[in-house]
Amino acid sequence: MTSQSRPTITYRADRKPTVAEYVNLLNRSTLGQRRPVDDLHRIQSMLDHANLVCTAWSGNLLVGVARSLTDFAYCCYLADLSVDHVWQRQGIGKELIRQTRQQLHPKAKIVLISAPAAVDYYPHIGFTPHDSAWVLPDDQ
Repeated sequence: MTSQSRPTITYRADRKPTVAEYVNLLNRSTLGQRRPVDDLHRIQSMLDHANLVCTAWSGNLLVGVARSLTDFAYCCYLADLSVDHVWQRQGIGKELIRQTRQQLHPKAKIVLISAPAAVDYYPHIGFTPHDSAWVLPDDQ
């Protein structure tokens, strides 16, 4: 399918995907490898507790998600930015970030931890690295 024949993308901040839609999208992107897609209860909890979810739809097909946890005033942790690999390089990820930013105070910061496959993407769209971030791994 060429970009000229692609249907229009609709962006929404008022509709969270179902667990099935979300897992399906994660598996159609690189994030499926790093998310607990086999633990549907955990995925449901991830969706339930995210307080800002911006989505991209092609008709009824979920093609992108920006899932965040935020106070809406100072900071927003962009936990997942996922775009179906077939739909990548169409500006959907960038637009999902813009949609996320529109929901926040103008001076709120968006922070994220990049997936290895996307480490070169974020500087391209205006993100800067931060050398004092720390991660406490899960308790295995």
